[in-house]
Amino acid sequence: MKKRLIFAMLAVVMICSFTGCASNKAAQDESVTLTIMGKQTDLQKSYMTSIFDRYQKITGNKLDIIAYEDSEYERAAADAFEKGKGSDIFLHFHNADLNRFRVSDNFYYLNDQDWADELTDSAKAYCMDKDGNLLGLPFWENSVSGCYYNKTLLNSLGLKPASTQAEFDMLCQALADTGYTPICWPANGCSWMVQFGLDPIFADDPKLLDNINNNEISYSDIPAVKDMVQWISDAADKGWFGEKYLETGWDQISSEMASGQAVMTFIWDTWFYTDFEKGNKYTVDDFALMPVFLNTVENGTYEGGNLNMMMVNKNSDKLDIALDFLEFCASEENYNIAFDGISTVNCFKGQNTNIQSEMVTDAQKSIKANERVSTAASRIVGYSAEDMVDALNMMLRKKISVDQCVKLMDEKRIAEIKSNGASND
Repeated sequence: MKKRLIFAMLAVVMICSFTGCASNKAAQDESVTLTIMGKQTDLQKSYMTSIFDRYQKITGNKLDIIAYEDSEYERAAADAFEKGKGSDIFLHFHNADLNRFRVSDNFYYLNDQDWADELTDSAKAYCMDKDGNLLGLPFWENSVSGCYYNKTLLNSLGLKPASTQAEFDMLCQALADTGYTPICWPANGCSWMVQFGLDPIFADDPKLLDNINNNEISYSDIPAVKDMVQWISDAADKGWFGEKYLETGWDQISSEMASGQAVMTFIWDTWFYTDFEKGNKYTVDDFALMPVFLNTVENGTYEGGNLNMMMVNKNSDKLDIALDFLEFCASEENYNIAFDGISTVNCFKGQNTNIQSEMVTDAQKSIKANERVSTAASRIVGYSAEDMVDALNMMLRKKISVDQCVKLMDEKRIAEIKSNGASND
C-alpha cells in the first residue's frame, strides 16, 4: 500500500495504544464509508461483488453502492454530479457519454499512481484522454463482441454460420421458417447493438468520422446508416427478432439463449461466464462466434473490448481513501481473486487466473480480419446509445418511418452536443 495508507494504519495503532481499543465496536467506529456509483447490471458482475466484499472484509471500511437502472444511469449520474452529490468512486466507460460530465473539474487524474505501470498497454491507452491523462482504473472484462450463436442447434438443423451479409440473411430466414427466433434482440432497455453496425462505417473511414464530428455531414447523408436502420426494420417485420423483442431486456437474454428459444444474439464472450444461466438445455460449450451483420459491411464486424473505468471524484472529502481503494483493486493478489475463472483478455500485467474463451480462440482468424476498435460509442461526438435505441424503438413500434428514424437520430445527437456542451478532456 502507499505511504498514506501506512500512516493511516500507524495512526490507528497509536490511537489504540492510548484508548485500548476496548471493543470491536470502537474499531468499527474508525471505519469509513465510500460511495460507488454505477449501472445496476455492471455492479452486479461477479468480479465486482468479489472485489467489493474483499475490500470491506480486509480493510473494515464500508461501501455504499449507488446503483441506477442502466437506461437511467447517464442522465441520473450527470445530474448528481451537477448538484454536487457525486460519488467518491464513479464507474464509466470511456465513451461519448462521458461528455455529459465535466471530467477535468470532477475527476482526479491518476497519472501518478503506482499501479499505472501495471496496466497492459492497450488497457492503459483505453483509459487515457487525448492529452495523456489517465482517467480511471480499468477494472473490467476485456471482451470480444460479435454474434454468438448456438452451434449445437445449427448443426442439428444442417445449417452453417455466415461469413457474408447475404449468408446471414439466408440463415435468419431458414431459422425463422423452422420456428426458431433467429436473433435475441433485447429492445427493452439494452442499447449496445446499434454501435456494432456503426463501428465499421466510421472506423474504416476516419475522414467520415471527422466530418460528422465537425457537423459537415449527418447520419442522413450516409447511405450505410440508412441501410442499417432499414435492415433492422425489415428483420423485425420478418420475425427474425421473435414476437416479444420489444419486451425483452437484459434479464431475458439468458433464458432465451439457454433454452434454445433464440439461436443468436449480439453480445460479448464474458457475458457467458458472468450472466449466462446454468442448468438449462444449453451450456456455454454449445456456443460459437461469428461476426455481427447489420448491413453496413459485407463481411461483418467484431468490436474490440470496452472497459469500465473506476474514476475518482477529485472533490470528495475522502479523496485519499478513494485512491487507496483503487490501489487495493489494482493489487495483483486482489484482482486475481476477483477475476478467477472469468473469460477476459488481460487488463493487468500480472493477471493469471482469468481464462480465454474457446469461442474467441476458435474464431481468431475471423476476428483478426474483421475486428474494429470501438468507434461509434467512444468517438462520435454527442453519441448516446440510449437516444439511438429510443429512436429505433419508435420506428419498430411503427410510430415513425425509417427515414424519420435516421433524422431523429441526428436530432438527438445534435441536441446531446448542445445539452452537455462539454468534452471529455
